[in-house]
Amino acid sequence: MKFGVTTFTRGPLATREGYHAIAAAAEKAGFDFIAVNDHVVVPTSFESAYPYNPEGKWNGGEGFCFDQLATLAFLASCTKRLQLLTAVMVVPHRHPVLAAKMLSTIDVLSQGRLLLGVGAGWLKEEFEILGAPFAGRGRATDEYIEAFKELWSKERPAYSGEFVKFDNVLFAPKPVQGGKVPIWVGGESGPAMRRVVKLGDVWYPGSNSRDPLLDTPERIGGAIAKLAGMAKAAGRDPKTVETAYSVQWPVSWTAERAADGSRRVFTGSAADMAADTAALAKAGVSQLGMQLLASSVGETCERIERFGRDVLAKVARD
Repeated sequence: MKFGVTTFTRGPLATREGYHAIAAAAEKAGFDFIAVNDHVVVPTSFESAYPYNPEGKWNGGEGFCFDQLATLAFLASCTKRLQLLTAVMVVPHRHPVLAAKMLSTIDVLSQGRLLLGVGAGWLKEEFEILGAPFAGRGRATDEYIEAFKELWSKERPAYSGEFVKFDNVLFAPKPVQGGKVPIWVGGESGPAMRRVVKLGDVWYPGSNSRDPLLDTPERIGGAIAKLAGMAKAAGRDPKTVETAYSVQWPVSWTAERAADGSRRVFTGSAADMAADTAALAKAGVSQLGMQLLASSVGETCERIERFGRDVLAKVARD
């Protein structure tokens, strides 16, 4: 099992010093990747329902948020081993050719450590501010990903679709990971799962989705089995699709209850968390994104160090 630390581009830890300290702590503790979320701007008001809250509510704060890709470029410069995950990049927010160039630049400068988590987005009002296509965002997301792959792999790339059109272009540098970047597809819906089968390398669902709720090893295992069936029906070997899992509630060393009354995964003792890791691995999960942030940089680093000492070291021994 591989583990990552989830971060946010806003809040009290979103500073140069905060990101530097968190990345250093994660690398030292033995984590495998660090993830950065994505908002370009925050609307002053909105009616869109957030898919990872039971009431559909989302707090955009005062509008402060770093750009995701610039943040990953910064993290590339202050880490040596951690892979760098967009978790997830709202694909239609950025022009596809420009986004492909920014992503390939990060991959090259990080010496092949970029992981591209992708999603179609949910905040309609943010799309409108950016002039991005909300109504057709699923189709646009698929086309943009196809365009990325074309630009990254072909000597003379060209693409003609509903949302993306280009030719007569020289595109360099290419990503150093064999002319590609691993695609992690976020989202739990049917269209998201079809996107995984068609275009992705890894499925990256979240634990807090309202529909379907994937908050236990049994539920995520059932969803992985469904994905395998979809891959097989599409003529793809299910073994070529991995599953990573974003644990969206904070890790807690005090046991908490899940919706079905069972102990919530990654809450409780270190032994409980090691057992959770084993259960999720048995269900088909190969990588885990963990929420270890606290209200201060110091406490966050302490939590990262403790998880590394209590859980990562134990899982490695077992």
